[in-house]
Order: sequence, then structure tokens, then C-alpha cells
Amino acid sequence: MKADKLVMELEDVLQQLGFRIRKEKGNFRGANCVLDGENLIVLNKNQPIDTQAVTLAKLIQSLDHSSLFIKPAVRKELEEIWARLNAIIEPELNFDAQ
Repeated sequence: MKADKLVMELEDVLQQLGFRIRKEKGNFRGANCVLDGENLIVLNKNQPIDTQAVTLAKLIQSLDHSSLFIKPAVRKELEEIWARLNAIIEPELNFDAQ
């Protein structure tokens, strides 16, 4: 799935979870916040579309999304992103002497 299509699909998932999404230019990575009682996600337009997809995937992973229907192709992409993120966070350590 192309990254721009994936970002649109992930935005739909987050909107189902009650978030409003804004895209702004600036010197920031992108994150979620609560503004005047509204759940808001701000994405940086200057970031590559792949980076925006990873930002949204991280947010979805941190939320309870179990009751939502997520298209199988989108779920597959999410699981691949989550696996890559987990590999970065928890690298396998190999202490075998060679």
C-alpha cells in the first residue's frame, strides 16, 4: 500500500477513535494532545509521508483499537510498522561467543 493511502486510512482509524487531525508546518515531529477537551493529533507537513504514517501507527498502537474494524490491508501494514518499531526498541541480543 502506498504511504499516502496508508496515512489516509490511519487518519480514518484515529477519527473513529475520536481524534481530530491537523497538518501544520513547523519544527516538530507530530503528536497527540488534548486542546479544550478535544483529542487532537498534529502532523508535521514537512515530515516525509512515511514518518507521518509511523507517527499515526504509534498512536493507534497506544490506544484501545480492539473494537474497531480495520481493513485487513491496513492492519497488515500496521503490524509491520509495529514489528519494526518493537525491533528498534527491543533489539535481540546475541551473546553467543564466536
